Amino acid sequence: MKQIQLGSSGLTVSAQGLGCMGMSTTYGPSDEQESLATLARARELGITLFDTAEVYGPFSNEKLLGKAFASTRDRVVLATKVGFKFDAAGALEMVAGRPVVSGKPAHIQAAVEGCLQRLGTDYIDLLYLHRIDPSTPIEETIAALAALVKQGKIRYIGLSEASPVTIRKAHAVHPVSAVQIEYSLFERGVEHNQVLATTRELGIGFVSYSPLGRGFLSGALNDLSSLASTDFRRFDPRFQGENLRINLRLVDGITKIAAAKGVTPSQLAIAWTQQAGTVPIPGTRRVKYLEENAAAADLILTEEELQALNDIAPFGAAAGERYAPAMMETLGH
Repeated sequence: MKQIQLGSSGLTVSAQGLGCMGMSTTYGPSDEQESLATLARARELGITLFDTAEVYGPFSNEKLLGKAFASTRDRVVLATKVGFKFDAAGALEMVAGRPVVSGKPAHIQAAVEGCLQRLGTDYIDLLYLHRIDPSTPIEETIAALAALVKQGKIRYIGLSEASPVTIRKAHAVHPVSAVQIEYSLFERGVEHNQVLATTRELGIGFVSYSPLGRGFLSGALNDLSSLASTDFRRFDPRFQGENLRINLRLVDGITKIAAAKGVTPSQLAIAWTQQAGTVPIPGTRRVKYLEENAAAADLILTEEELQALNDIAPFGAAAGERYAPAMMETLGH
């Protein structure tokens, strides 16, 4: 897989990364040996960017990656995220059903130390603020991260789910190398809220998480009956009732375009995010789907195909919010 520059800060990554969250949480039970085999195969395919976070598990996903890359640390780009708060027992702190976010320097510094320990490394290639704390000036948080860059504990700084105003304020303190936000044929909000335009203006790389719409765009998910009881999609607004029926019609249209091109819906959706100038990080824990996704790295869509996809899946076509109301409140600060 080709390697590209993520933004203009000097960070080189594979054209497609691997989202590792599902190996430890969110989508039901997983198997560690299967996950390790998938991570090893990703390296063989030339994938170098691996995305995790302290909250995935919590903590177990970072430990998994630390184990997987203990002997190949210098050949991978490890991206992790901090910002959520945990109680003394290691559980996510919640208030009124909403996870508690902290951008206070002391919290961020302690969180980074935990990430380093779990990843089994003395530096993090790309450290994101997972969510923005509206009660702490972003300038203070970024200054704390900049100090960690000077100490060699972080190489590059990123933001996740940040507004254009926050991106600009952060970038003025220290160069922001990447912004990570959900982006797909299913979710095109960043095209209309100035986030994508802001990153391009400032030379910041854009990383698309959930490029397959939480698996929806694979075309394989028609109802919720096959999902594990702990799979969060059972409670995702876009998978409920009338929203599900509307969104399945959207997927049907995408599937027809994929069939005409001789590729899978997943490959078509991933290629679309790449051609939009972003680095997608589709998540999977199985080698079969990893290989299918990776094959999209060199796929080029024609102008006619791009127009057809725009006609079928324009901004706002998907029914339902991205998350439940409490989680929606953590976005876009």
